[in-house]
Amino acid sequence: MTQGEFPEPLPDDQLLMLRFEDHREHLRAVAHRILGSASEADDAVQETWLRLHRTDASTVENLGGWLTTVVGRICLNMLRDRGRLREEPLPSQPVGLAAEVDPEAEAVLADSVGVALVAVLETLAPAERLAFVLHDLFEVPFDDIAPIVGRTPAATRQLASRARRRIRGAPPAPAAADRAVVDAFLAAARGGDLETLVRLLDPDVVVHTYGALRPASVLQGPQAVADGAATFAQLAEITRPALLNGALGAVALTRGAPTSAVLFTIAAGHVAALDILTDHTLLTGVSITYLDET
Repeated sequence: MTQGEFPEPLPDDQLLMLRFEDHREHLRAVAHRILGSASEADDAVQETWLRLHRTDASTVENLGGWLTTVVGRICLNMLRDRGRLREEPLPSQPVGLAAEVDPEAEAVLADSVGVALVAVLETLAPAERLAFVLHDLFEVPFDDIAPIVGRTPAATRQLASRARRRIRGAPPAPAAADRAVVDAFLAAARGGDLETLVRLLDPDVVVHTYGALRPASVLQGPQAVADGAATFAQLAEITRPALLNGALGAVALTRGAPTSAVLFTIAAGHVAALDILTDHTLLTGVSITYLDET
């Protein structure tokens, strides 16, 4: 290029992609918080790009706000589809541990999102969940959230307030039937009762084990889970039933200090999923409420 010459302008599509990439990590963090799944977050971000590509971007005054609104609406639809299809996929990793998310974006939310928050978010209605995440975690104004959920700003504020009370307030007592399943599971694990363990497990049971220094491992199926009873037996011997950020689980104690924990997902009277945290550092930020032994 000779002196005085200017570089050729970028094609519109390439320029639009570069502008979108400036917002990608933020969008992925938003989607990950709302959906609790890294793979679904990627899908939501990709769909957001496709919608931007089909839009006349020159008419968008605030691209960041527009993209956040769009990804929020996509995530809301995905949550509603889960309910219609009765599909609640577990996150590939607990929120706060996903290596794929930019570390800086993770650090921004580290103080407000605990490892087990996703389990509490799963108990919220889709609109409550979206309002809470966008406003409380990403500071999106209620005026911007309201059109996404199809409510007035005042009603949207109430959605977030209701979600906030459920998440940050006193944890509700678990359903008696669910607590009975957990107690029976721990008792069977302590006694090495494989037959009872299999009977308590859902046919599609899945176990995720997370450690601070190694990748997450997955175990599926009642027989495989029951065959790993030795692991559960060791854990169960030193555990106390507890609520972890309001979710039913149990905490292993060593000299009175929590060192590991397990989150239970109960469905139709069976253990449908177990999330085992095997390092005490993963419990940082988790609110633990111990339950009386039954």
